[in-house]
Amino acid sequence: MARAVAQNEWFSVGDIRFAVEALRSEMLDGAKVAEWLRHYPTAQQRGAKRVALIMAGNIPLVGFFDLMCVLASGDVPYVKPSSKDSVLEGYVEDLLREIEPELRIERYVEGADYDAVIATGGDSANLYFRTAFEGVPSLLRGSRHSVAVLSGKESKEQLQGLADDIFTYSGLGCRNVSLLFVPKGYKLALPVRKMCRAYHNNYLQCRALLTMQGVAFSDLGEAVVVPSTAEFPRYLSQINVVEYDDLRAVKRWLAERDEALQCVVSGIEGLHSRTVPIGRAQLPTLFDYADERDTMQFLAKLD
Repeated sequence: MARAVAQNEWFSVGDIRFAVEALRSEMLDGAKVAEWLRHYPTAQQRGAKRVALIMAGNIPLVGFFDLMCVLASGDVPYVKPSSKDSVLEGYVEDLLREIEPELRIERYVEGADYDAVIATGGDSANLYFRTAFEGVPSLLRGSRHSVAVLSGKESKEQLQGLADDIFTYSGLGCRNVSLLFVPKGYKLALPVRKMCRAYHNNYLQCRALLTMQGVAFSDLGEAVVVPSTAEFPRYLSQINVVEYDDLRAVKRWLAERDEALQCVVSGIEGLHSRTVPIGRAQLPTLFDYADERDTMQFLAKLD
């Protein structure tokens, strides 16, 4: 963990521990894994495929689930870890080999032939992937955002959970909430927490820029809350808040922007297909595939 934090100033020991616990409880529980695998055919029916894995590095161990999917499918991953998360990724790979020496986990080689590719990055990287892997079965992911919709009746515990959904991993994950819908007249009160130095510096810069631009905001001490017209914030430490008086209008907004959303955090039922309970945004299950694209089905359909 110390080496990972030294490698990436946005990582903290607390966030790494949170990531490991989330993987352990949600993705490595034996009963949950057995139920998950029951939904997919075995790879032995078609033979192992060479699958290039190009990983992101915005949050600790963000590429773990893709690696798990390829191994669980019986295929061979050719991994290109992010330079921002290579310490943790390398540690996990070594640990897997120690547990099962016969597991094949190879290194990605630029220009080599692969049967499929799974790549995650920003929108510009996504455009590059589309060109570089043209003609290769690909599961490509770009940037997405997450929102929360509050009823105004949330408990103190739920608001603490909402703070986790917003601030865990310094807000860098696609499942981090950055835009809130609240009932008209609602006064948002979020628990304040100490953030890493990189995030704190971003907060200071964001606060200064908004002040110079004459933008009204509320200061939480480590983030700012800005009244918004349903736009995603420009700054990492900025939380945009939209008041609503008609929940149907919020549902329409979510439906119209489905391809830009990763998940919707709320205790209100029926809002969106990717709604998760408050406090659970950073605890995806085995069936919570990024961008709602089933990685295991993608692998199972390879010829």
